[in-house]
Amino acid sequence: MELPKGFEKMMDFSLVDALLGRRSRRFFMGAEIPDGVFTYKSKYEPVPLSELEKLLVVTACAGSTSWHHMIYRAARYAPHLSNYAGAAGGRTFPSAAGFHTSMTFFTDDEGVYVLDNRDAPAAAERDANGHLDLNAVINPLKNQVKKLQGGRVKLPCEVPYVEAHNTWVVNKPGTLLVIPVGDLSQHVLLAICYMLQNGMLITDDINKRPIPGIEKYSHLANLQSVWPITFLEQWSMAELTAELSTSCYAGALMLQAMGLGGWMFDGIDPFSMLGASGNPDVPGLGFRFDTNNSWPYPNPTGLKGVMEGYCPPHHTNMRAAVDAICDRKFGKGGPFHADTPGPWKDSAKVRGAAEVHPEEFRECVAMQAQYIYDTFGKFPGTVPSIFTITYLQAHHLDLEFYDKFYKSGSYLKTHAEHMENWH
Repeated sequence: MELPKGFEKMMDFSLVDALLGRRSRRFFMGAEIPDGVFTYKSKYEPVPLSELEKLLVVTACAGSTSWHHMIYRAARYAPHLSNYAGAAGGRTFPSAAGFHTSMTFFTDDEGVYVLDNRDAPAAAERDANGHLDLNAVINPLKNQVKKLQGGRVKLPCEVPYVEAHNTWVVNKPGTLLVIPVGDLSQHVLLAICYMLQNGMLITDDINKRPIPGIEKYSHLANLQSVWPITFLEQWSMAELTAELSTSCYAGALMLQAMGLGGWMFDGIDPFSMLGASGNPDVPGLGFRFDTNNSWPYPNPTGLKGVMEGYCPPHHTNMRAAVDAICDRKFGKGGPFHADTPGPWKDSAKVRGAAEVHPEEFRECVAMQAQYIYDTFGKFPGTVPSIFTITYLQAHHLDLEFYDKFYKSGSYLKTHAEHMENWH
């Protein structure tokens, strides 16, 4: 495609300017605040992002950044390479121990989409100076975007689906809304694998008991070295929150370089967004969910054929989910398969240096995971199986709103020149 003048200016925009210039800029072309100190109605029609603008924002949030470099060594399992990672490729945001359980959804006037690149190989190789060509990252991303439905995500911009202070601005015509979604069931399962590899087990702090029969595996771990279930699951939720949030933060920095308005936020009900609002007229992203009188909230578990949690009903039991985890890690295309390319001079040797989880290891992980599922009726037991919290919205600013209410400097030169340079 023919690149606009703004693309070159974006490439020259400095990281420092993006950091210092980052600000939530919510008022877009077509917006209206009907009352209060900022009463204002835009005289412009909404202007949707162009195809290139959408691709650049989504790339910033979740594009491939070549190969994950892995974690190297721990004395407990030396000389083996650590085998924590879930994916061979790296993306624009970090993930705890390289688990990478999240996927990126987004919506605009034309539809709802998912970027299916969680297990994709590196989009491009770095040159001798470590440089990665942006075009080489964007081009494969186009083929990894799948349209799930026409029109905007069906989520009314009203309470209780959207926080009261966001009802005038979120997911409106002309805007792009990026929705990172994490598989917390897979993250917790990978964390149990991590714990066992480091000689630790879980214990049930809610029912005040160890996992029944866990003494069988005392040679794999210290029976006194335990993490409570609630701590493990809260820790995993915090790790996954960081993954989802840094994805949006990367996109927020890109908005400054492009001269787009927008902001990152968490003011949408996560269960409504995923599809567990309880209202059939508000399907959100359409994830299936379960309810139970003993749970404080519904539990989304997956979107069939798109993003299925590593738990029942998407797997027959937790042992099947453990085997699926191992297939992801050690199977073809996985981070610890010798045939998967990589950044090393001898990538086959590096990837093959990780120990494949043996049968006894899998049994121990599955026993702990199945205990959680059987005891609490879901996996994980105390936090959602599928989780979303942070969003990024991008839109075209109505500069006249800022000129009316703000001192000069409320937006950057990239914002002032955006329409001229990009459209």
